[in-house]
Amino acid sequence: FISTHGARMGLADTALRTADSGYLTRRLVDVSQEVIVRAPDCHTDRGITIAVRDEAGAPIRNLRNRVFGRQLADDVKVDRKLVQTAVGEKLRAGTLLRRRELEALIEATEVDTIRVRSVLTCEERHGICGACYGQSLATGHPVEMGEAVGIVAAQSIGEPGTQLTMRTFHTGGVAGEDITHGLPRVVELFEARTPKGKAILSEVGGTVSLPDDEDGRRVVVTGKDEEAEYPLSRFARLRVREGELIEPGTQLTEGPLDPKEVLEIQGVRAAQQYLVDQVQEVYRSQGVDIHDKHIEMIVRQMLRKVRVVNTGDSSYLPAELVDDREFLETNRELVKEGQAPAEGRPELMGITKASLATESWLSAASFQETTRVLTEAALQGKSDFLRGLKENVIIGKLIPAGTGADQYQSVQPSLPDATVVSARGLFGESDLPEEEGLPANPAEWLASLGTQADDEPADADE
Repeated sequence: FISTHGARMGLADTALRTADSGYLTRRLVDVSQEVIVRAPDCHTDRGITIAVRDEAGAPIRNLRNRVFGRQLADDVKVDRKLVQTAVGEKLRAGTLLRRRELEALIEATEVDTIRVRSVLTCEERHGICGACYGQSLATGHPVEMGEAVGIVAAQSIGEPGTQLTMRTFHTGGVAGEDITHGLPRVVELFEARTPKGKAILSEVGGTVSLPDDEDGRRVVVTGKDEEAEYPLSRFARLRVREGELIEPGTQLTEGPLDPKEVLEIQGVRAAQQYLVDQVQEVYRSQGVDIHDKHIEMIVRQMLRKVRVVNTGDSSYLPAELVDDREFLETNRELVKEGQAPAEGRPELMGITKASLATESWLSAASFQETTRVLTEAALQGKSDFLRGLKENVIIGKLIPAGTGADQYQSVQPSLPDATVVSARGLFGESDLPEEEGLPANPAEWLASLGTQADDEPADADE
């Protein structure tokens, strides 16, 4: 009976997989479509720490997928000396990690961790900067301005999705023992859902005791100032022993973690790392290689909102959802003026919710729940600044990526002797005044010049 069930499941899987994987790709594209490379460098001093070796001192597996094509945030030193590649290049902050640099890292056995720039810590207000993204994996060169890296990330994760298995493995009859694998696990992670049979995380640090009395099995963690008690189900398998000393955030039972709990107890960096590692685990189990930075791009979009807890001297409302970089900028201004900064806690959203919480109501309305999105936008009197790709496609404008990016659109033509002139000067009219820049859309403006020239003689006759 079980083998018949398995065979039919396999056939049903193949039919459903394409649709599910396509819908996942659509949600990924929607959440990340506004992420474009907007500046060469955001000059942040933040970065993420990546382990180069495991506890045994051997280079970790998949090191290439973790660090290749990234920029170093700190110098890599051994005994206060910079590590060098085979051709004598030093690994200092700002170096792109390519093949030679990776080989040098693996050979430098004293180096356990390195700090690299990442899209997770980029401080560019809209989109990301080239230094935090690093090398374009398509061209092998540093990423260009205007590159639509969000879409690239979504497609890199979504396309291999059809290769993942759909099934939830049943371990024969024991309730609560099903483990989610394959595509459903990826969806579960990206939607930040609470997994079935989730593990218990200890909120306090201290000594573990395991009383088993008429109240049932439970774990009691006794710290210096507080005590926490966690009831256990009959099937829970423990990961801690009686009398063990543990840190806050330690996993007490076997099973997948709830990303929201990881965020609450261990903080943003731990939640980001958990999501990236778990998604990678699913893809690796199917032999699919994806670079970490694509998954980081999606995780960054899931964690880009902050829930205001204490408003301080800001104009925010309590419990308001604010963009994390805007929140950071506002607080910097407040501190500069000697006022009390606002306090907030990061909010983890699934990709569907994050797509609908975007600043652009046009993009959100074209994704899902059109009526609700439009009604709310109208009630709040929202404006759409058309910063992403979808909203520009909807109204028929050139997308702000690739050659449509601002820096390529506002190019000023210059004469052979390199005197910068305005387009109007080139067409035989007086030069633009100094302070007046070029029009926002030079093509439309040039077309309007022609019509003005035709009208002028008529005025003269009158």
